[in-house]
Amino acid sequence: MGITEPATHSSDDLRKTLNRLKRAQGQLGAVITAVESGADCRAVVTQLAAVSSAIDRAGFTIISSAMKECLIDNGADGGTKQLSVNELEKLFLSLA
Repeated sequence: MGITEPATHSSDDLRKTLNRLKRAQGQLGAVITAVESGADCRAVVTQLAAVSSAIDRAGFTIISSAMKECLIDNGADGGTKQLSVNELEKLFLSLA
């Protein structure tokens, strides 16, 4: 599932989400390097937990932004497809 219309998200939310994902990307690189070098399993798991948390928070930010837009744009026909409550719930639960 991709984000096809990033312009619909507020620029601040989008910036925060991208920063979080870039941070997770860097952390994942560190996890891969740690596994390849035979690092202590506690350090690897700690880094992996940080990656997982960063990705989860990015997902929650994206869904939160979509929920705000649906509340603000409820009923408005701006030419973009709004998510239904059921679709938002499904997306939210997919992060669990």
